[in-house]
Amino acid sequence: MSRKTLLNRLPLAVFGLLLFTPLRPVALGTGLGRAAAPTAPAATPVVAVRAAAGGLHLVTADGKPLDLNRFRGKAVFVNLWATWCPPCRAEMPGIQALYERTDTSKVAFVLISLDRSPEKAQKFVLRQGFSFPIYFPAAPLPPPFDSQTIPSTIILSPDGRVAARYEGLVDYDTPEFQQALEQLATRQ
Repeated sequence: MSRKTLLNRLPLAVFGLLLFTPLRPVALGTGLGRAAAPTAPAATPVVAVRAAAGGLHLVTADGKPLDLNRFRGKAVFVNLWATWCPPCRAEMPGIQALYERTDTSKVAFVLISLDRSPEKAQKFVLRQGFSFPIYFPAAPLPPPFDSQTIPSTIILSPDGRVAARYEGLVDYDTPEFQQALEQLATRQ
């Protein structure tokens, strides 16, 4: 076998080694995690999180600015995702199932697409049959919403505190997570 052929096949061999051996979890992570139930918020000052949320400038799918004050008094499920992100796409059906079963008068869903093209994200959501609302950043994301990992989810309590944060692929479609989210929504 020539050196050129060997170098051409090397990436496939490494990929196969990582994918089909016990090294997979070490190299690629552990895979799908289960979301621990959101709990009472940490001692993060309400003022700091509200200020950050106030700096979170989003637009709706039709280009209108989103005023986050409309979610005041609700728990807020904020998810950062993109169509080009396979783990994001994989967790979407679970988020849709959670959205369908959750009382949206108590819990708001804010799914923020990080796609450069809002049209591409809208087409993806329609093609998949998802009914949750999607939004788009109109400015850089402030803390605690700026994450180096997607998918990322931040759960805010009704008073604006960060109650939970999840990074990476997570299964939110569990009765325990839904119950904890709705219980969080009733705390003021």
